[in-house]
Amino acid sequence: MSNGLEELKKTFRAEAMELLAALESSLLELECSPGNQETIGSIFRVFHTLKGTGAMCGFDEISHFTHEIETLYDMVRCGKITPDKELIDVTLAAGDLIKQFLTLDESSTGELAEQEAGLLAAFRKFMPQEASAAPSGKTSGAVAPGAPPVQAKQVTYRVRFKPFKEIFRGGTNPVLLLSELRGLGDCTIAAHTDAIPDIYEMDAEACYTFWDAILTTDKGLDAIRDIFIFVENESELKIDIIDNGESSLGVLDYKRLGEILVEKRELRREDLEAVLQTRKLLGEMLIEKGLVDPQTVEMALTEQERLKQIRENRLKIESMANIRVSSQKLDKLVNLVGELVTVQARLSQTCAARNDAILLSISEEVERLTMELRDNTMDIRMMPIGSTFSSLKRVVRDLSIELGKQVELITDGGETELDKTVIEKLHDPLVHLIRNSLDHGVELPAAREKAGKSAGGIIHLAAAHSGDHVVIQIMDDGKGLDPRKIREKAVKSGLIQQDEQLSEREIYELILAPGFTTAEGVTSVSGRGVGMDVVKKAVDALRGSIHIESHLGYGTTITLVLPLTLAIIEGLLVRIGGDHFVLPLSLVEECMELTGKDISRHHGRHIADVRGKVVPYIRLREHFMTEGARPEIEQIVIVNSDNHRIGLVVDSVIGGHQTVIKTLGKVFRDIRGVSGASILGDGSVCLIVDVEKLIHSIEKEEVAG
Repeated sequence: MSNGLEELKKTFRAEAMELLAALESSLLELECSPGNQETIGSIFRVFHTLKGTGAMCGFDEISHFTHEIETLYDMVRCGKITPDKELIDVTLAAGDLIKQFLTLDESSTGELAEQEAGLLAAFRKFMPQEASAAPSGKTSGAVAPGAPPVQAKQVTYRVRFKPFKEIFRGGTNPVLLLSELRGLGDCTIAAHTDAIPDIYEMDAEACYTFWDAILTTDKGLDAIRDIFIFVENESELKIDIIDNGESSLGVLDYKRLGEILVEKRELRREDLEAVLQTRKLLGEMLIEKGLVDPQTVEMALTEQERLKQIRENRLKIESMANIRVSSQKLDKLVNLVGELVTVQARLSQTCAARNDAILLSISEEVERLTMELRDNTMDIRMMPIGSTFSSLKRVVRDLSIELGKQVELITDGGETELDKTVIEKLHDPLVHLIRNSLDHGVELPAAREKAGKSAGGIIHLAAAHSGDHVVIQIMDDGKGLDPRKIREKAVKSGLIQQDEQLSEREIYELILAPGFTTAEGVTSVSGRGVGMDVVKKAVDALRGSIHIESHLGYGTTITLVLPLTLAIIEGLLVRIGGDHFVLPLSLVEECMELTGKDISRHHGRHIADVRGKVVPYIRLREHFMTEGARPEIEQIVIVNSDNHRIGLVVDSVIGGHQTVIKTLGKVFRDIRGVSGASILGDGSVCLIVDVEKLIHSIEKEEVAG
């Protein structure tokens, strides 16, 4: 297989996965509003695109499979079939099968033949009698007998497809695209071959031909666009509507040959008027004078003969503004930017030590450019979380049916952007949380009505920015968590002692322990104690935190707080003894001095007076067991953790620092209160403090002590 075709297949797989994700969302929308023509049209276009581009890229199984589905949804567009839940179920299953075709090795796709045949048979059941070979009888989803057929409007288009010379090198065959165009309706195509050079000057891998087409079809403009969707960046494409299908004017109102050529910019009006002075046929004179080539005149005559009245409405296809880049290349770019930030910090430190005005000026310029490059690189990695939210709607739909519950998923903040790595690793934890809300949270319809609630439950999934973090909440209106029941289970399983004192928040956090479950029995959904501990591990790996709130009888809210990015953060660099630490700047409120006089005033207790308010503090020197005497004047860094102000005592505050995060090795991963490490400008290593987990672990120690 040529490299060009391999790249084409790789591109198609990526594009097809995006199309299938959009298909899933459209099908779920269609289930809520079966008459939405815009949604039906988008579903049809997905299958049409998969069929055409699949054949072009060598995915014949997908092309053959989607052909009949496309035909069926064309009938849905025309009103001949009414979409119902059964049709949507089969179509969702078809999308799942196409994903398997895309992910399996080509030699293994034959294993799916039985599944493909079963789905195609299921689709044929929806075909109306006149379009299906099925036995006579009432067809599910068909229009009622006697209903007048809906005639789609026939629109005539003028299409110019001019590939760039390099199009063959990408594995594209323009003839296949033109054959697909011809299949849309009544189509006449002419090739322009004047640019083909002498054989001795010809590049065998270059395309010198372009094509004009006159197409009359009821498929719509989007169907034409879909044919050329993968070559828009490799060609010039013009699509003009020359008849909208609604003309009622007479035969004499069509445009003349010369008007058509001038309109197409194949001929100047001055040359046209000069030729019209003769009495010969216009086409012959234009060819004799070399003003236009025979193919151009032929196409203009075809257009003139076909159309009786033309209303120009030229629609230009916008060039694709996006460039697809592999995630590996993007990750490498981010790593390089991270290294550049470290080198820039070293440069700034060196220049400051030498006190050279010229070097300092250069260093400041490099620092400005590095920060701009860093911010732009981070923006490239940012993606809206809405795509993940959309995939969860399918999870809720299928699981609701399986459990016999009526649950609606409402989403907010789908436009909230997160680092693509965070989004990828967040999908599975969100699926676990949604499944738990459905299984453990939302009650069966009868139980809900007995409790005075509506039969249908609601799961609310929301995302929002909070500083350099993203807060994601999963809220349900189910039965909530029972602290007494959780405590009994925890004692029974040996997680806690019978007489151990726990706050309500700590009791709720017990459900995050490995092997813990409140389910009475094992089902296909839950009961094995696997799920919430997986969520906690995944959130911990993302350097995030998870909080649980619940009200018995009213519902549960699970909040995930995650960093925007896993690569670079803004930090506050501090020193304790001979070691350096970084505190996330987003949590820092202010810094203040701590003297011996302040300590004596509070009789040695770890509290400080911050403008009339008492704030407890933690000595990081003691926590990290740093050797050496503490300075006479220390610094308290006031941080806000979970809406509580707490001080962190350090020897000195150095200042702001762009921190490139390096993950710790396996040996050091379980150190409490440390989330990673970074490299300073002088090459030394500093630790990044996980403020929230540090405070939480110290609180646990105090309760236990």
